Amino acid sequence: MGLVYALGAYLSWGLVVPLHFRLLGAVSPGLILAQRIVWSSLFALGLVLLWRARRSAPAPIPWPAPWRPRHALLALSAALIAANWLLYLQAVAEGRILDASLGYYINPLVSVGLGALVLKERLRPVQALAVGIASLGVLTAVVLAGTLPWVALALALSFSLYGLIRKVVGVDPTLGFLAETLLLAPVALGYWALTPEPSPREPGLVLLLVLTGVTTALPLIWFAAAAERLRLATLGLLQYLAPTCLLALSVLAFGERVAPHQLPMFGLIWIALALYAADSWRAARRRGAPDGTPPDGTTRGGAP
Repeated sequence: MGLVYALGAYLSWGLVVPLHFRLLGAVSPGLILAQRIVWSSLFALGLVLLWRARRSAPAPIPWPAPWRPRHALLALSAALIAANWLLYLQAVAEGRILDASLGYYINPLVSVGLGALVLKERLRPVQALAVGIASLGVLTAVVLAGTLPWVALALALSFSLYGLIRKVVGVDPTLGFLAETLLLAPVALGYWALTPEPSPREPGLVLLLVLTGVTTALPLIWFAAAAERLRLATLGLLQYLAPTCLLALSVLAFGERVAPHQLPMFGLIWIALALYAADSWRAARRRGAPDGTPPDGTTRGGAP
């Protein structure tokens, strides 16, 4: 079942979510984000209440409590994931899914770099080489194009920082997600109420907006279930399925083209990812890490 959960999560992020948001092209990214937060919080709350009712020792719900440092970290992680979602929605709305796929290719390498810089995790030589090659790829694209691939870099950095904070705060994935959406919900409701843009009234669009809560929460829950059942090396290899699907979707379905200056960048990043994946696989086999236990301290895969 672990493989089924992982495939469900990554195929959702790589195919279902971008197609879902593409169908919402008539709605602005800001309004989609606001409704996505509201419906996600309601869906996650319903799931937690259901689990509480079925468990003999119910898990706590993150209702408002005396302010603690952990709450500040959750507020920061909520702001980062909201920024990541908005960037992704803007990329889909502008037909820049190719940039989004690049961002999620870079994400695991940025996470490794942040782990080394912030958490003082030691990089194995091949990991350090992979980060260096990916950095060279981005630098090459900047030199050839004269501009930064800012959408891809912002997506990768925002989600990597989000993963770093969630690693430090140590909160259950589902409860943490619920806490973040509850923190964001007042702002989202305020934007929804005050924006001059009228909310769609067509039944199809209304249903698609409500379903953003499902397509946001379910892949995260499936990912958490997969992480408990699979080796991290297996999960790490599977995480490249989502950006690969995004890349194929952008080129084959939406007619985007890989610009000449992007070819060396993609090539170097793919080489870096191949080195990183092979090294993680070897490390997991050598150490015999149990399912779901990170053998090298890296964090989870990305999610749009």
